[in-house]
Amino acid sequence: MVRKDEDMSKAEQSNGVHGPGLERILVLELARVTEAAAIAAAHLRGRGNEKAADKAAVDAMRKELGRVEIQGTVVIGEGEMDEAPMLYIGEKVGTGEGPEVDIAVDPLEGTTICAKAMPNALAVLAIAERGGFLHAPDMYMNKIAVGPGYPEGVVDLDATPGDNLQALAKAKGVPINEIMACILDRPRHAELIRAVREVGAGVQLIPDGDIAGVIWTTDPKETGIDIYMGSGGAPEGVLAAAALRCIGGQIQGRLMPMKDEERIRAEKMGITDINRKFKLEDMASADVVFSATGVTDGSLLKGVRIRGDFAETETVVMRSKTGTVRRIKSTVRNVGARFI
Repeated sequence: MVRKDEDMSKAEQSNGVHGPGLERILVLELARVTEAAAIAAAHLRGRGNEKAADKAAVDAMRKELGRVEIQGTVVIGEGEMDEAPMLYIGEKVGTGEGPEVDIAVDPLEGTTICAKAMPNALAVLAIAERGGFLHAPDMYMNKIAVGPGYPEGVVDLDATPGDNLQALAKAKGVPINEIMACILDRPRHAELIRAVREVGAGVQLIPDGDIAGVIWTTDPKETGIDIYMGSGGAPEGVLAAAALRCIGGQIQGRLMPMKDEERIRAEKMGITDINRKFKLEDMASADVVFSATGVTDGSLLKGVRIRGDFAETETVVMRSKTGTVRRIKSTVRNVGARFI
C-alpha cells in the first residue's frame, strides 16, 4: 500500500500518544478498516441495490475489524443481534487483545446515494475508550449542529429556527441571508425548510448522509454550510458528535420515538429520560478517533477510484486527544479476497 501521511506531530508526542489511551498505530489501523468498507461498496455504485452495497461494506468492515488489536464492543451498529447478522449492537470485534473500546459504525452512510452513484456516500467508523459513546437506539433524533469558533450555546435545539439563525448570523458577523442551512430532503422537514427561508437564510437539501452534513458545518468557507438542522438517525447523530469532538463544533440532539417499542428499547439501553437534550459531551466523550473514507465523490472526500487491480481511496482520520486531522490517500492492491 502506498500512503501519504504526515509525521507524528510534537503535539502528539507531548500528549502521551504512546501512553494510556488509544495508541497512534491504532489510529492508522482504523483507516484500513474504512478503506476496505468503501472499496467493497464502491464496486456496487450505481447498481440500484442498496442492500447489496450495504452488505458488502458491512462484510468488509467486520473482516478488517477482526484484525485490529482491540477488545471492541459495537455500541452503534447495524441493528440488534436478531435483526442484523453482522456488526450488531453488542457484538465483540477485534483480536481480543489491546485496549477495551466502544465502537460506532456506519459501514455505508448513504446507501441510497451509493446505489444511485450520487455524491457524499461514506464508510464511517469511530472508536472511544470504554463508555465514551452514548448508546443510542436506532430511531430518529432531532439535531442541530454548528462548527467551531462560536460561543457555547449559540444555537439551541429548543429555540425556533429563526432565533437560531439570527443568533448564528450575529455570532458570525454576517447578514442572515449569508447563512446556509443543511437539511435532509424529507417531507417531514417541510415546515422547517419554510421557517428557514422565511427569515432569509438559504437551504441546501441533501438526499441522504447526515453525518457528512454535520461535518460540513466545521468548514463553511469550503462547503458553504453554516448549520445542520432537522431529524435523522440517532446512531448517525452519535457518529457526527464523534467527529465534532475531534475537530470542534457544537451539536445537540433529542430522541424522537415513534412507537412504544422504541421507548422501551431506549430504556433498555440506559436512556430513562426520553426527552433529554443530549449535548456533544453526552454523545461522545473520552478519547475518540473518527475515520471516514469516501465511497462516492463529495464535498468532504473523493470517492474510490478503481484502476484495474488497484483502488485509490481518500480517508480523513481525526483524534480528539491531540486534535490531529489526517487526510490519507492510499493506493490499494487487491490480493485474493483482501485489499491490503
